[in-house]
Amino acid sequence: MKLPDLPFTITDWSQLPATGHAGETGHALWRTQDIDGVRVRMVEYSPGYLADHWCDKGHILLVLEGELDTDLQDGRSFRLTAGMSYRVSDFGDAAHRSATRTGARLFIVD
Repeated sequence: MKLPDLPFTITDWSQLPATGHAGETGHALWRTQDIDGVRVRMVEYSPGYLADHWCDKGHILLVLEGELDTDLQDGRSFRLTAGMSYRVSDFGDAAHRSATRTGARLFIVD
């Protein structure tokens, strides 16, 4: 990801419309900005959320609230809590899937 040349900008995430995305179980609400090919999101997962797919897109993800369980397709699993983050590239073998028992609020750049 290369950030484009852009002016200083403030975002009030509470003012952006939320879009719903069903998981295998539970749901996600996304508030999204697309900035010259860079997607920036505030995401809320409901308690009991399980993604409905394996994702192979690169992200930088920060857990703001709650707990996030991330499984990699190779069998590794990680639990992230508030203040923890991960990064994964578009390249390689790190297909991943998210779940949460308690719910989570995330900030994601991809």
